[in-house]
Amino acid sequence: MAALITLCLMASLFAAMCPADVPPGTNLITQGIPAIPDSLATAARPYTDFRAALFVSWHPKRREILFQSRIDATAQIYRQTSPGADPVQLTNFPDQVISASYPRESDAYFLFSKDSGGGEFFQLYRRDEATGKTTLLTDGKSRNSMGAWSHHGDRLAYTSTRRTGRDTDIYVIDPMNPKSDHLAAEMTGGGWAVEDWSPDGRSLLLNEFHSVNESYLWTLNLATGIRTRLVPEGGATAGIETAVYASPRYRPDGQGIYFRTNRECEFLRLAHLELSSKHITYL
Repeated sequence: MAALITLCLMASLFAAMCPADVPPGTNLITQGIPAIPDSLATAARPYTDFRAALFVSWHPKRREILFQSRIDATAQIYRQTSPGADPVQLTNFPDQVISASYPRESDAYFLFSKDSGGGEFFQLYRRDEATGKTTLLTDGKSRNSMGAWSHHGDRLAYTSTRRTGRDTDIYVIDPMNPKSDHLAAEMTGGGWAVEDWSPDGRSLLLNEFHSVNESYLWTLNLATGIRTRLVPEGGATAGIETAVYASPRYRPDGQGIYFRTNRECEFLRLAHLELSSKHITYL
């Protein structure tokens, strides 16, 4: 009897020492596929279970960056002061922080966008560098997207659904003066995004997204509220194939726009649009 118990204990110990196999998922039917040892899954884990670090903003005066990463439970914003240095955590919330941005000329603060309870009703906040204090800039209820800085960095244009709960209207704010927040233009639909300011600060460059394969570029005159579409409407009715226009930016003199597009091409390529003639040149 003692010998039998000893054999059972040795068998159990041997089984524990041998690497186990990784069972296939219950929704899979496998035939003729050899067993995958747990040791192989362990060796591959560093390539399948990792944290991403996403660049979000350059410091306006020093060679530093802000990046977003999930080092702890949720994605937060960190500062990297030099290559190889330990990152400095700047935000610490139960909810994820999805983006952050310094103004173009000031390092007194940066803005960040934070979720609330996983509902994707993102709010914009200002974080003061001197004190670490955060200030809510939006209404706390609608969905808000970061947008673009003016070239002097004293104003931010962004989108918000606060008026109707559906339409992404255009708002402008001086983040140092939250009471300056005001509606710049009422829009129809939820696909609008602010891409850039004109160098003279008088117009905004907007992108109207219909789908991953269809978008349209517009300018918005901030003084008059007049919108001007820069590219022709596509679709079967118009007889023009739809296209996407990505990452548009004003030319330094404000007379043209650079962007990426798959118009008249299978792939995205760099292009330039002359504002006076609406003529597009592929670069």
